[in-house]
Amino acid sequence: MNFQDFFNPKRVIDLSFFNFDNAITACYFSDINLRVKKVNKNFKKFFPVLGNVKDAYFPDILKQLGVSEEQIELFEAEIDRKGSVLIPKVKIVIDNQERLFSLLSTKTQNNDFEYLNGIQGQFVDRTNEHKLTMERDQLIENQLKDKKVIEEKSKKLESLATRLAKYLSPQIYKSIFEEEKEQSVSHSRKNLTVFFSDIVSFTDLTDKMEPEKLAAIINSYLSEMSTIAIKFGGTIDKFIGDALMVFFGDPETHGETNDALKCIEMAIAMKERVAELQNHWKNLGAANGISVRMGISNGFCTVGNFGSDLRLDYTILGSPVNLSARLQSMAEYDQILVDENTKNLIEQDVKTTFIENYTPKGFVRPIGVFRIDGFKSKNYMKDHIRLSHKGKRIEINVIDSSDIRAAIEELKSIQEGFEKELREKEK
Repeated sequence: MNFQDFFNPKRVIDLSFFNFDNAITACYFSDINLRVKKVNKNFKKFFPVLGNVKDAYFPDILKQLGVSEEQIELFEAEIDRKGSVLIPKVKIVIDNQERLFSLLSTKTQNNDFEYLNGIQGQFVDRTNEHKLTMERDQLIENQLKDKKVIEEKSKKLESLATRLAKYLSPQIYKSIFEEEKEQSVSHSRKNLTVFFSDIVSFTDLTDKMEPEKLAAIINSYLSEMSTIAIKFGGTIDKFIGDALMVFFGDPETHGETNDALKCIEMAIAMKERVAELQNHWKNLGAANGISVRMGISNGFCTVGNFGSDLRLDYTILGSPVNLSARLQSMAEYDQILVDENTKNLIEQDVKTTFIENYTPKGFVRPIGVFRIDGFKSKNYMKDHIRLSHKGKRIEINVIDSSDIRAAIEELKSIQEGFEKELREKEK
């Protein structure tokens, strides 16, 4: 007599199935031939459409639940070949709602009770888990899409900003894109040094040259002149055909004298660069090369945004603008003319020659006109770095920085003198 004969088979199966009976999954136990012998309460609860499944062939149950033929064949093959099977996603429609389960099954083996040899398994409801996973995946996908959109928008904005930078002077571009808040005052009155230049006989050049060659020459010329203007801190106001307008003193200023000197340095550098590029422009088609006239004036201008609701220009208005244009038109080939105000600011460092007293149209009194002949010192750029400080209560201009330490000692002596006077007044 076998050991198992002393026990009731049904009771043994019930006891071995105890944990599955209390599981939250839908559990089943079948014999080795896949005939279902026992299911737990959740199996009936999960699949009420099945009714009584005792002794039913398990693959038929799967078919009745709507499991695909491919997955049923997979189940049978894996159980037979490996003795276990895991199907992670089994879609079953219950009460017209699609739910997602995973099916885990394995062969059981017991040497003492042969009627426990069979197949046990369980359906795990992963519908909510799947929904959460889908929501997470959707969220990640949306985030990736949003990130991609943001990156594309950023690239477009960056490209737009790069293109826009070509239409604005660097100082104006910086004030628009880097200011934390909009300036409360959009217009102001400032002392500026204004520069105007154009190409001599430009109209004749346009009439004789092909458009492509003309564009190459003008773009080359304006690019070179703009580079020099930016190098010396000038604000490029506009191009008017071949004409170039630049001003110094806004939005940044180093004091009216330093601003005027920077403008003179720029004009001389432009004149020298024009001379250097003559062969290049002749090769492009300008047979006689290019000659430039320049005019510079100094005075108070109104600076700010001017225009309409549809289009604004950051520019300057005032008589110095008109005067610099008049001086430019008076200048001879490759000549730089300045007005008396500018001459008075720069005369310590720059050689000038009086030309005439001239009353421009729209002016009520004659204007002294002077020609720029260069800096008095050949090493001006090296030996005369002009330093300045403009605070709330004082303004300091170091007019000779060839010996900067001597200048500092002079400032210290001024400080000591002021402190001595204060001590005497306090006694």
